[in-house]
Amino acid sequence: MRKIAVIGGGTMGNGIAHVFAQGGYDVALIDMDEGALDRARATVRKNLDRQVKKGLVDATAVDAILGRIAGFTAVGDGVSDADLIVEAVPEKAELKYKLFKELDASAPASAILASNTSSISITEIAARTDRPDRVIGMHFMNPVPVMKLVEVIRGLATSDETTNAVMELSRELGKTPVEVNDFPGFVSNRVLMPMINEAVFALMEGVATAEAIDTVMKLGMNHPLGPLALADLIGLDTCLNILEVLHSQLGDDRYRPCPLLRKYVAAGWLGRKTGRGFHSYER
Repeated sequence: MRKIAVIGGGTMGNGIAHVFAQGGYDVALIDMDEGALDRARATVRKNLDRQVKKGLVDATAVDAILGRIAGFTAVGDGVSDADLIVEAVPEKAELKYKLFKELDASAPASAILASNTSSISITEIAARTDRPDRVIGMHFMNPVPVMKLVEVIRGLATSDETTNAVMELSRELGKTPVEVNDFPGFVSNRVLMPMINEAVFALMEGVATAEAIDTVMKLGMNHPLGPLALADLIGLDTCLNILEVLHSQLGDDRYRPCPLLRKYVAAGWLGRKTGRGFHSYER
């Protein structure tokens, strides 16, 4: 695999494009919004500059890395010669189903179609294509250039060949891939989201302030980031979408989204990306 297409120029999409370009791959970054592509390029440059300051990237390599990322506003134009396509659009099932049907029609028959979904069934996504054996989950963690884990999710029909190719590719990127089976929330969010949700309930019920809740978890449980600050980093809308998938698919009320989380999302307080969530941020 040499040519990679990434669908979506948001937080996850630009991070995924960054690591592939840094790994020497040609990347087609696709977003219908030209402004989103401009912001994605600016974010990749800013993150590369940060890596240069930390001694992780040679300053002379920055322009070459950026030069490997080409922007497109039409899916068909960006995926026509791709070996691997990674979808990183918002966590909405119907949006992903529609996109994968389009990708199946536009991409080469040999291409692997991967989803960065954090909770939606890979089996159901794959069923919208005529190549379910070549559909897989490739769940990167945020921030993508920093976090080592890639959760590799096998759908019911995903082949060994596809799984092995994605596992090996992840290692070539300097990541640590972990193979898991298709189940709501997989491993990462099935374990993480109840903790975040319970922290929001504790805040709503006045048990402690957001700062206090996060401090308890950082100092008492040795977490690098408190659960409310982590929710702000992930995006409160994404957290809500994941909890709704877990609640509906597993039918267990421990995944019922906290009403305060719903209220913040309704208010547009989505975390770092909007400047306000459970904490406030300079933009």
